[in-house]
Amino acid sequence: MTGQKTVIELIEHVAKQLIQAGLTLANGFGQGTLNAFDEAAWLVLWRLDLPLHDLDSVANQSVTHIDCALVATFLEARINSRKPLAYLTNEAWLQGVPFYVDERVIIPRSFIAELIVDESIDPWLDENTHRVLDLCTGNGSLAILAAMAYPDVMIDATDISLDALSVARINVDRHGMAGRIALMASDGLNACTGLYDLILCNPPYVNAHAMAALPAEFKAEPALALDGNISSGTDGMDFIRQLLLTAAAHMSENAVLVLEIGNERANFERAFTALRPLWFETSGGPDQVLLLTWQQLQ
Repeated sequence: MTGQKTVIELIEHVAKQLIQAGLTLANGFGQGTLNAFDEAAWLVLWRLDLPLHDLDSVANQSVTHIDCALVATFLEARINSRKPLAYLTNEAWLQGVPFYVDERVIIPRSFIAELIVDESIDPWLDENTHRVLDLCTGNGSLAILAAMAYPDVMIDATDISLDALSVARINVDRHGMAGRIALMASDGLNACTGLYDLILCNPPYVNAHAMAALPAEFKAEPALALDGNISSGTDGMDFIRQLLLTAAAHMSENAVLVLEIGNERANFERAFTALRPLWFETSGGPDQVLLLTWQQLQ
């Protein structure tokens, strides 16, 4: 990087470097950003300790040669390691809220977060909604967003991974939610007791073929959080099969299950031909997140 650059010029330069290194949405992005410019903006702004969500205010600010060198070193680490940027910064943002992350957890990007914040789930909630379960909580982000959105509920956040729960504890404490979010180790619903009025679940659902083809950045994430073929299946629905068999016994009569399945709608519909879920519209399209009622799961 030669000559004096502004922040925006540096970001554009870094974006070109990412593209030249072969990073694309299909091969390197998708864990917080969707394109080279957004990835470059995150990388540059974080490395220079500038506001991540206010590029316009610093776009024309000059960058010193020393800071350019810092960015160049950071960019080299991103390209050569193929680690997700969130692991290099130990931070990920979801719906404008920051969360600590490291290699013990999947990087939060659930579309359920959108539905919590934009109130799409609210029509199925009422004054009797008191207990919420965030199943497969990972770093705890959905539980925390739900606690922020629904101030009158208590939340159980569960995961089979003790490492993930350790990270979730960092985030629950960081956001002052220890009094409302209980973290629990649980293999599926096995350790859950009582009835829930809302279950949120972003489970492992990636099919076997897609798992084998994951780019390096996604292979850096815990396979346990991604691989939906834990019982020797291939369609990514193994965890979800067990969940749908047992969920109703953990739900109140007016409860709903909000379930994310990513790009696996075809596999879901083949596996559960009798179900007619409601599909939510999200920024990822109309087939990423579904809702099932207690009645449907009987």
